Amino acid sequence: MRTCPALFVAASASNQGKTTITAALARFHTERGRRVRIFKTGPDFLDPMILERASGNPVYQLDLWMSDERHCRELLYAAAGDADLILIEGVMGLFDGERSSADLARLFGIPILAVIDGSAMAQTFGALVYGLANYQPGLPFAGVLANRVASERHYEMLVESLPEGQTAFGWLRRDDDIALPDRHLGLVQAEEIADLDARIDRAAAALQGVPDQLPPAVTFNNAANDGQTEMDARLLLAGVRIAIARDAAFAFLYRANLDLLRRLGAELCFFSPLTDTCLPTAETLYLPGGYPELYLQQLTANEPMKAAIQTHHNLGKPIVAECGGMLYLSESLTDVQGETAEMAGLLPGHASMQSRLSNLGLHSIQLPEGNMRGHTYHYSKLDSPLEPVAVSKGARKGRSGEPVYRQGRLNASYLHLYFPSNPMATVQLFAASA
Repeated sequence: MRTCPALFVAASASNQGKTTITAALARFHTERGRRVRIFKTGPDFLDPMILERASGNPVYQLDLWMSDERHCRELLYAAAGDADLILIEGVMGLFDGERSSADLARLFGIPILAVIDGSAMAQTFGALVYGLANYQPGLPFAGVLANRVASERHYEMLVESLPEGQTAFGWLRRDDDIALPDRHLGLVQAEEIADLDARIDRAAAALQGVPDQLPPAVTFNNAANDGQTEMDARLLLAGVRIAIARDAAFAFLYRANLDLLRRLGAELCFFSPLTDTCLPTAETLYLPGGYPELYLQQLTANEPMKAAIQTHHNLGKPIVAECGGMLYLSESLTDVQGETAEMAGLLPGHASMQSRLSNLGLHSIQLPEGNMRGHTYHYSKLDSPLEPVAVSKGARKGRSGEPVYRQGRLNASYLHLYFPSNPMATVQLFAASA
């Protein structure tokens, strides 16, 4: 059992500024010498990149569907052992989804700090706070922080509207120099925002009325003695070196996925399909998602890298490709402007970017190796003559399934798999021998 102060940063809807507020609070407390650990609710790659910069520590996902309560509990317990403050950023609105932010906060007893965009409203602010605090019984609701406030007088009007017993935790002004830029899949990647640290610093300095003291401590219990399963201890990937693409075009990596591969005994090394001309010496190749469509000319011009990946495949070595990684392995990729570039050509088919979202949601997939869970989120379509080895099933009814393609030891799909959902299946995907 461990205790640590904690807050669950939630909101009434998306685009209220949860990431900006969470990053500002993290920097606010780190500047006071406190060690801050942050978690992100749900399947998200982009927000954690920002939050890692704000806190200086790795950020993990908490999701009761992609993994389970035990896994989430172990992550929180580990963080409580070395943090002075734990912040959890919610997803969408507080009550959205079958496994909502409210469900997670209630399960672990973490007080909720609601973020509400106060622009273009006055007394309605209090009505929203009342609704969030009272919509479900037994919710650990701590209070509210107003975002995008025009002035101190505006904030006073918002606070005056609060129902009796509700606490105001301060405010952040409306300022373009604080806002985080975004694009079609969400926020711009942290490494692409040249002044990111300056923006976070300005946001932290601009926080008004935020308590300097830490929130009350929350008790976290571990689900296992050491957070490591018996299977992990067998080091089933010992001796397997995994080359992982990681650069501006391929960066959608779950920290928990990398941790699991290491716990299983694998050695991880990283390379850039954009700038490197050869692969590291490795038994297995992992191409995660990202933005290959933004780097068509660099990717198509790097013939030595494409040849190296083709050689790896021809030798019968495993390749796991997800979303953008799969697009890179197709024959060609066309961006929204209609520009087409040749890709690595391992996977028969042609991909093209769409102006509208193609698929989104949590999915499970029954692979020959076992059932795994993850999510999908993409604006592209792949037309391939291959017959899929399996098709995913959305967590919500009516969602389109995602095909999984196989070519020898190549496993490719739009799915971003969460490896802790089935460690044994992960072993089989990455093992040097089938």
